[in-house]
Amino acid sequence: MIEKRHLGTAQHLDPLEFELPETTYSRDIENRVFQGIVLKVLSRISSIGLLEGTFLENVIGRLDRVKGITAEQDAKSQSVKITIEINVEYGVNIPKKAEEIQTAVVEELTKMTGLRVSEIHVVFKGLKREELLPSEQLSQKIPDEGATSFHEELQSEF
Repeated sequence: MIEKRHLGTAQHLDPLEFELPETTYSRDIENRVFQGIVLKVLSRISSIGLLEGTFLENVIGRLDRVKGITAEQDAKSQSVKITIEINVEYGVNIPKKAEEIQTAVVEELTKMTGLRVSEIHVVFKGLKREELLPSEQLSQKIPDEGATSFHEELQSEF
């Protein structure tokens, strides 16, 4: 007698009987995206400034040319390293300001990109220009003969 075999339906197939190729997921995030995110975060933090231009000029202008914000991605570990070079107002506690910047940037980058921020380096390059004293105020504060040369030296450095 011939035995009839019941052929299984798709519902009864063992998933181990066939292999599907692995799906590779990838995403590319350009550096200007990281720069834009960092610029938005920095614009909400007081007492700091970019090395060139204003926050508004850099947000409206070409983001791939923002001086002082660099990003390095590591695709294998899905992480990013950020370096931020900024100016700070005179009198600001630099360690506290660095921590404020680092925390805010890490939170925003992680939330928006899904990448882990493996390193964030904040470099304080100088004082904000508008924090310098006008020559009239400077001469009143430093009455000796060295005031003019001190002021000229200060102006030449900035």
